[in-house]
Amino acid sequence: MSGEEFAPLIEGRTDLIEVMSSGGKPRSEWRIGTEHEKHVFHENPIRPVTYDGPQGIRALLDGVQQATGWEPFYDGDNPIGLRNDEIAGGISLEPGGQFELSGAPQETVHGTARELAQHLEISKKVAASLDIHFLSLGVTPLWSVAEIPSMPKSRYGIMAPYMDKVGTLGTSMMFRSCTVQTNLDFSDEADMVKKLRVSVALQPVVTALFANSPFVDGKDSGYLSYRSHIWLNTDNARTGMLPFAFEDGFGFERYADYALDVPMYFVIRDDKYINTAGESFRAFLDGKLPQLPGSKPTLKDWENHLSTLFPEVRLKQFLEMRGADMGDEKSISALAAVWTGLLYDQHALDAAWELVKPWSAIERQALRDSVPKLALSAPGPQSTRLSFGTVADIAREVVGIATAGLVRRDRTDNTGADETRHLEAVEETLSLGKTPAERWLDRYNGEWGGDLTRVFKAAEM
Repeated sequence: MSGEEFAPLIEGRTDLIEVMSSGGKPRSEWRIGTEHEKHVFHENPIRPVTYDGPQGIRALLDGVQQATGWEPFYDGDNPIGLRNDEIAGGISLEPGGQFELSGAPQETVHGTARELAQHLEISKKVAASLDIHFLSLGVTPLWSVAEIPSMPKSRYGIMAPYMDKVGTLGTSMMFRSCTVQTNLDFSDEADMVKKLRVSVALQPVVTALFANSPFVDGKDSGYLSYRSHIWLNTDNARTGMLPFAFEDGFGFERYADYALDVPMYFVIRDDKYINTAGESFRAFLDGKLPQLPGSKPTLKDWENHLSTLFPEVRLKQFLEMRGADMGDEKSISALAAVWTGLLYDQHALDAAWELVKPWSAIERQALRDSVPKLALSAPGPQSTRLSFGTVADIAREVVGIATAGLVRRDRTDNTGADETRHLEAVEETLSLGKTPAERWLDRYNGEWGGDLTRVFKAAEM
């Protein structure tokens, strides 16, 4: 049984709010979580990877299970991921076979880096015998959505047709994009509000720093983060910059109201997905969901619904920073370091808030709209205490604030180095004045002579 139907019923608005507010915890218990998706491909010849078959994704899952002892979970008869309940981590499959690690909560950025290194070591060892390789780009560079095999997950069979109704690139998001996510804690409602506002406002800046998806359909896409462009054309009802979060009185209750107004995707009963795409959770609360007349939602239903919201920063029992392209191993650690430095040191959080507080909703949205194409060259807001000509100028200030925050955290590894050592990837980007995407384009237009197949070896993890 899935457990959704046996979870406690929602009795009122307090329950909706409690699902989020219960995540508050003292600073001593704050942790860092990372999630990262990797494209999979066969090398000989270069092609997508199917689920079934002796060299398929299922075989990869089976091999990693044997190597780790993690327990598989299923959709019907098909294993679609692995869990390790002891450390609250796991592996899951995205619609196009993207191989995702949902990392366990770590005390330091060093811990997230070690976890990633161990995951890659095991996964690559298993994958090598299957001619499966991992690609560290934000969008797969060659294949159309139709050319990418679909994974056997029922929820994706519901989401894909709905995506085609509400946006132009939703299935591209599902099947050919990869992101990196950093998850961080809050202490209480006021702390959540400040962190969410800072992270939403700065998410376009971080997107620019980590822009790493310049190719699509076998050519230069015209964007430095085509993945970010995809999200602008996915589903406006559940994506975006959360302008209401900057209004007076914002808190858990206002976010719950926002979530209630986002159309549903599905309800799970008896381990089966019931298609409720486009229906209202408010109607569900009243027992008026057409697919389950008379039934009312449980707390687990609400948690599932919250996970189908896709804003730039998502609130659950922690905050999820969701706007960075997949990159190499150093970039994944750098993303965690940037957000940890900004949000887990009070002086840094205060400085970041002072930086973004003057920006209007129009200016924040303008940043979001311009960054996919221009990245660090996008123009910066003008209503600020500092003069920022471009996003690159803001990024230097932001990385400086994060660096100081990490220094004050003073969390060292076994060599005595603090967490600032994980900022190497963004420091390189700022030093060169070129995003990873621009560096790939230089090679594509230069030494590769327009041969995009060469990116598969160059960007292989």
